[in-house]
Amino acid sequence: MSEADLHFWFDPVCPFAWMTSKWVRTVAAQRDYSIDWRFISLRLLNAHLDYDAHFPPEYDAGHTAGLRLLRVAARARAEHGRDAVAALYAALGAQVFETEPGASVPTRLERGADLLEPALAQAGLPLELAGALEDTSWDGEIQAETDAALALTGKDVGTPILHFEPPHGVAFFGPVISRLPSDGDAVELWDHVIALARFAGFAELKRSLRELPQLPALGVRPDEVGVQEDWHGGSRRQQR
Repeated sequence: MSEADLHFWFDPVCPFAWMTSKWVRTVAAQRDYSIDWRFISLRLLNAHLDYDAHFPPEYDAGHTAGLRLLRVAARARAEHGRDAVAALYAALGAQVFETEPGASVPTRLERGADLLEPALAQAGLPLELAGALEDTSWDGEIQAETDAALALTGKDVGTPILHFEPPHGVAFFGPVISRLPSDGDAVELWDHVIALARFAGFAELKRSLRELPQLPALGVRPDEVGVQEDWHGGSRRQQR
């Protein structure tokens, strides 16, 4: 496989990864970039933490749902190639984030037909891939891919992780964005980010205050500004 222009690590339940992926796809369409979509599990990333002590109550089930969906994506890649991951992530993101607020992702996963089945159909993939949801044999592959991302960035990160101009370019956590740029602004933002990535020795430009992303599932329309919250340690942790 020829090297892609960008490696993008995602967890399908992360709204910021989804928003960044929409921006990246917008740029890729205009610049003819190729993207290799890779797996990073927030559940595995935080396996060493006590969820009850560190996170809001819904995080454990949400991160576990992300891991279950990544198992499906891993099987899709193994059986149908890397392009299947791009299609499946796009379809999952549409199901999870581009719908009106309703039941949680874990609840919708249990219903099957309410989330995963339409996503697989939209991606042109067989419904039998849903059998990987509970198949922990995929976890080793997902852990290895998560570890590969952390080896490039360090461990105090979240999702998404972008590796620019691999294999020799630099990788960063982010950029984390809450608003989707216009086509023109998307390219301009990309050029600025690439300029930072190409500057030898650049490591971090960060603020932990974030707006809730402009996503229908979060109740924020494109013409609205989401509520600002403090996300320290890459999430709404209750303690460091």
